[in-house]
Amino acid sequence: MVGYNLVELFSKAGSTKDVDGDTPGEKVALVEFLLALCYASGTYPVSVREWQQWVEEARPLSGVAAWLEQQPDGDWDLFHPTRPLGQNSLLAEFLDEHGTGPAQLVIERAGDYNQFADHHHLEHPDPLPAAKAFRAMLTQHVFGLSGRARISGKATLGAAITNLATGRLGGRVRVLAVGRTLADTLRLNMAPAPDEPRVLNLTWTQGPVERRGFRAKPPARPVQGYADLHSYLGRSVLMRPGAGFDGDQAVVDRVLIGAGELLDLDTELHLQDAVMSVTRAGEKKPLWPSATRDLWREAHALYAAVEEESGGLYARLAKLPRQKGAERHPFDLLAVGLLSNKTTAIGWVTSVFPFAPGLAPVLYQASLRGSAVAEHVARTLDRAAYAAWEIMYPNPKPSDKKAQLARFDARGEQWKATEEPFHTLLLDVADGAMVTDCMPGYVEWLADTAREFLGKRLDSVPKNGQGLRARAAALRRFSSELTGPRAPADLRAFKDGEA
Repeated sequence: MVGYNLVELFSKAGSTKDVDGDTPGEKVALVEFLLALCYASGTYPVSVREWQQWVEEARPLSGVAAWLEQQPDGDWDLFHPTRPLGQNSLLAEFLDEHGTGPAQLVIERAGDYNQFADHHHLEHPDPLPAAKAFRAMLTQHVFGLSGRARISGKATLGAAITNLATGRLGGRVRVLAVGRTLADTLRLNMAPAPDEPRVLNLTWTQGPVERRGFRAKPPARPVQGYADLHSYLGRSVLMRPGAGFDGDQAVVDRVLIGAGELLDLDTELHLQDAVMSVTRAGEKKPLWPSATRDLWREAHALYAAVEEESGGLYARLAKLPRQKGAERHPFDLLAVGLLSNKTTAIGWVTSVFPFAPGLAPVLYQASLRGSAVAEHVARTLDRAAYAAWEIMYPNPKPSDKKAQLARFDARGEQWKATEEPFHTLLLDVADGAMVTDCMPGYVEWLADTAREFLGKRLDSVPKNGQGLRARAAALRRFSSELTGPRAPADLRAFKDGEA
């Protein structure tokens, strides 16, 4: 029974390090659900000052466990016949005929959801353990991608049930402050709520929220408090129980998924963790997952949000006093996003950034300077590759240029190799080291590594006059660009250090 496990989890939240998920998205979805239970039980701060006291004094969350013990067991039953946890029982009469295998429940395995595509893997009958199915369902509710569901509107609840909307956290990066224990994490991520309606979405067919219909697309409904926000049902899901190996109903062997709720989100109230960025078109929007730019390269944006007290979570973190005598930073900032190609999930992007109260300015400087060096090194490698290409391919076909340049382009290897030293730089600063003391070693490592990667790329040129000229030109361009007048000050200082 899910309810029993939750009571135990909250009873031990102060000694439990974290919650686990098979993916970063599952972990975020579980924290979202646990936050909803905190608000529903009345266990939350009502002001920023009280939030700070809760965090500094490690206020116990035993009130959530006590509240859960008083709730009816049926409210926490995944397979309840009329009010299954997190699901829409109105789909019951259609599940056997129109459902698919449980793979459809898992975002990474569902493909593009399209009911007209040939997705035989979704028909595979392999059962999914109930615990995994529960976590996958929570992930669908908050991260589900837009698209056309594998469900017939004519044969079920209406035409609009096939139109899947992007989940509340889909298309953007979710940032969680992660403490040393689960209780720390929950306290850090609670937004103060002076007037919380405690509307908890346990099932589609029960509760104070008037659910949408599926004959036509409805307008987005207002959010009724943080319990509602963190527990909203972004999908209409129904799971069929099957007998496990021991004969118990411990697995899911068939699922049906359609459109769920639409929320009218207020940026200030409901996106308190969002790091706002500007698109090339000038549109301001929350930081989004990118296939070409790793999340760790956005560290400076997160630290800047705290330093500037840009609102929400970051304004509260900025008010926390620096811990005296602490051996290490007390918590991290976990960033998670679902990378997709239109309606098809590609995978999760995630990064962890160390944080120490009071050190946001120096962490921002470290991340900004570290990013600037990494970006310039990558541009230098790009120009060095071009120098080699000009000599090796004097009369290229325009259609061949991209592939020819890729032969000498070491930026991919360099970006991959830079992530670890970049995080090491931030960890050292979070632990109290001076940014100016850390940068020389970081810069030297990046410069030496980039030169090595470029050399390996140039090893493919022939050992004739043309090849030797191409190699020499690329290395000259690399050296001149690396510490040239356009280079960041840290790289120009590296040039002075070599001299």
